[in-house]
Amino acid sequence: MIDLRELDGFRIIGTRTPGDATEGAFAIPSPLDGVLLRIIASTGLGWDHVSVSRAYSCPAWGEMEAVKRMFFQPTEVAMQLHVATDNHINVHPYCLHLWRPHITPIPLPPSIMVA
Repeated sequence: MIDLRELDGFRIIGTRTPGDATEGAFAIPSPLDGVLLRIIASTGLGWDHVSVSRAYSCPAWGEMEAVKRMFFQPTEVAMQLHVATDNHINVHPYCLHLWRPHITPIPLPPSIMVA
């Protein structure tokens, strides 16, 4: 993940220490319609995690892609997970997440399969 101080202009003051490099809450206008995306980012327990929510609908693919580009290095792969039903926890109905493990690279299918 990037140094989150790069996004201090979007940081929600009072939610985390201003200028924190590894965690924080942010309000970023959607590139699709300008509605604010509420974003919480953190690094810990071997993972980078970014949650993205809208007030009344789930973030769209284009919004998640824009957030990925803002919060992660161009060389980093991040993923959304669809866990087994028994492990699914839904705290906010309009929130999606990006994850990146620190130690293990995310396996990718051959590029011919995703083109």
